[in-house]
Amino acid sequence: MRMMLALAGALALAAGAPAHADYPDRPIRLVVPFAAGGTVDIIARIVGARLSEMVGQPVVVDNRGGAGGVIGTELVAHAAGDGYTVLLHSAAIASDAALHRDLPYDTTRDLAPVGMIGTTANVLVAAPGFAARSAADVIGLARARPGVVTVANGGIGSASHLAAVLFGAQARVTVTHVPYKGAAPALGDVVGRHVDLMIATLPGALPHIRAQRLAALGVSSLTRADELPDVPPIAESGLPGYDYTVWFGVFAPGTTQAPVIARLNFWLNDAVGAADTAARLIAQGVAPRRMDPAAFRAAVAAELARWQALVEQAGITATP
Repeated sequence: MRMMLALAGALALAAGAPAHADYPDRPIRLVVPFAAGGTVDIIARIVGARLSEMVGQPVVVDNRGGAGGVIGTELVAHAAGDGYTVLLHSAAIASDAALHRDLPYDTTRDLAPVGMIGTTANVLVAAPGFAARSAADVIGLARARPGVVTVANGGIGSASHLAAVLFGAQARVTVTHVPYKGAAPALGDVVGRHVDLMIATLPGALPHIRAQRLAALGVSSLTRADELPDVPPIAESGLPGYDYTVWFGVFAPGTTQAPVIARLNFWLNDAVGAADTAARLIAQGVAPRRMDPAAFRAAVAAELARWQALVEQAGITATP
């Protein structure tokens, strides 16, 4: 452990670390801008536990849900850039910039990409007993009764919402979207049969699928998920070309100095690459993926451009 910390410190100092070479000397707050129990929260607790061991200080997960992730993201965007408050977000951070006309922060200016954690497919799920048994069935039902089929999501602009919007647009069907303050309560209402469907991330849906509380109708990636080998891609079961993959990553306030970003990235990449952490992520349906800050910044920029175009085409708007 001491050798690992020394190496991390040496790398940061080589990059021109600030005077506080003992960073971190107190707990680091890892803000999750969604409700506890959702996908981002699950990933934060897996990675945060490993980071705590590595940095020698507690990495405390702080759930600040609401407004589709905007509230928690704003907290970090306006926090001191000292490396003690960071954000774990999903690809929804890119779509937020397109969805919200008056965000209380500038995604590019006020947030500094630290590194990626991994990617996952989504899965179309329904409560056992629901009439549809495949994506093709869902499309048939929605076409026969426009607006009657209900689809839960973790909030306007969340991964589950955009996945469903993309599904509806490509299938040319009208469904009723039911937003919640987080993926966990949304999934809970599908399990309780209060809502018909949800296109949820694998980490959040897998426990319910394995317990047979939810039926998996199709995965959102173009290939089958290792965790659900018997579930066909939506693209093969009613909607050719459908593809929606979610990524997860860490951000710091935009004022954070480059040496601190470099040190955080080193620890993050080492945590994601650790065999036990990687195994836990894979068990949750997340494929570990490491990136340096520059590569992650470029990936986020590409996502910002992608969602700006898609949100404008679908005519979706939201306010924080």
